[in-house]
Amino acid sequence: MEPRGTELITIYKHNYRIPSAAEVTEDMILNHWELEKNLTKDLLESTPENRWEVFEKAYTTLYSSLDWLNSFSVDSTPPLNKYETWLGILGSPPKKIYEVGSGKGEMIAYFAKCGFECKATEITKERGSKHITDSSSNLSWGNSDGVHLDQFEPTAFYDFVVSNQVVEHFHPNDLITHFQSVYQILNQQGSYIFTTPHCHTGPHDLSLVFGYDDPQCMHLKEYTYHELQQSLKVAGFKRIYSAVPAKLKKLLSTLGLGNEKQIKTIGIFYFHLMLMVENLLFVIPSKKQRRAFSKFLRKIYLFADNIFLVAQK
Repeated sequence: MEPRGTELITIYKHNYRIPSAAEVTEDMILNHWELEKNLTKDLLESTPENRWEVFEKAYTTLYSSLDWLNSFSVDSTPPLNKYETWLGILGSPPKKIYEVGSGKGEMIAYFAKCGFECKATEITKERGSKHITDSSSNLSWGNSDGVHLDQFEPTAFYDFVVSNQVVEHFHPNDLITHFQSVYQILNQQGSYIFTTPHCHTGPHDLSLVFGYDDPQCMHLKEYTYHELQQSLKVAGFKRIYSAVPAKLKKLLSTLGLGNEKQIKTIGIFYFHLMLMVENLLFVIPSKKQRRAFSKFLRKIYLFADNIFLVAQK
């Protein structure tokens, strides 16, 4: 049974990191629910020929109709803590970084302040540069479909391509095309760093608020490590490994295992460990039980809500 009233509002605010004092009503949430389900249908039924147009219209409609998703949603975590793992992979500037699906631009703006040469992109102007209050000369903005990146950018140009909670929003048929296009705009030593929700711990979209076991909304597909590994290999990436969580990395450094080569080796081991744990979780038939057990495993670094991968050319 779908939650309603105070219970629904509480779950919704928690899911979207909306302050408890913010004015959000049940009608606002139900409107969001119906709108997103309808937009999801449009997205899934789109064709390669009209996909950018359909996606741009859908996300513009979503964020212009539900303005509180931009104005209320906050995260008070200091950027240094939030992006510590990313910075550990990026290393030191100068390097060129391209972000897919920058949202309100918080992460890429922070990288620019750290001295990296950054390009932020979005599919809709309802998300993007208008949300940046402290701009940097190292940061430029653009729009793209998020999939055919080599149609918008020079090939073999960027040191890193990054995306944070974006891959799950693509049409599933576009995943390999997206990875292939990322591969094209990376230079010879380039890497794609990205996060995306794991299907075992989800759904992570609005469906969770209403108690569903699988995504019904604009997370068009939540993936497994295995699915992403296979698609990345098809796209041409040679080395795939997990980003080592910052807390675990600090623990390893106390054991004398903190240099870049050691961390990459540990990341490869960690990735294969995640593949094994993922397969074990598939043995559990109930999605709710699978989700509950993965929550326990997260506490001891044996699983995570989000897949956090580095794919190297």
